[in-house]
Amino acid sequence: MSEQPADICVEIICQGQVDDDGTAKLANLAHSILTQFDIDSAEVNVNIVDDDGIIDVNRRFLKRTTSTDVISFDLSEPDEHRKVFDIVINADQAQRQADLRNHSQLAELALYVTHGLLHNLGFDDATEELSQKMHQMEDRILQQAGFGVVYKE
Repeated sequence: MSEQPADICVEIICQGQVDDDGTAKLANLAHSILTQFDIDSAEVNVNIVDDDGIIDVNRRFLKRTTSTDVISFDLSEPDEHRKVFDIVINADQAQRQADLRNHSQLAELALYVTHGLLHNLGFDDATEELSQKMHQMEDRILQQAGFGVVYKE
């Protein structure tokens, strides 16, 4: 019996912050994460924005007026098999953190994609214990994808 191919569509939208090779790597990463978690039908939209863009999303949907690194939304219908995830990531914050942590902006963006997807897949970082579990999973995923350990406290 042959396995059915996954019906996963990942779209990366950015305004020039990442080149085509980088967006392809982020799309492949998202696809890989979903298949690792046995998601075989999904639509993922990743919008890479600047500080102003993430502040706007934060204000409109979360009633916060600050910048952040990633905001993720699970737009899936409760009784539907297909998952629908929207993730907004901040390229400006990624560059600042990449400079501080001595790695590429793309590696930091990969962390944000991973973090956003893990939230949508049921991970949480609300407590120290949950945060540690989530960061361990991020490390495992990013190392497997060739980015190495990106998040360092």
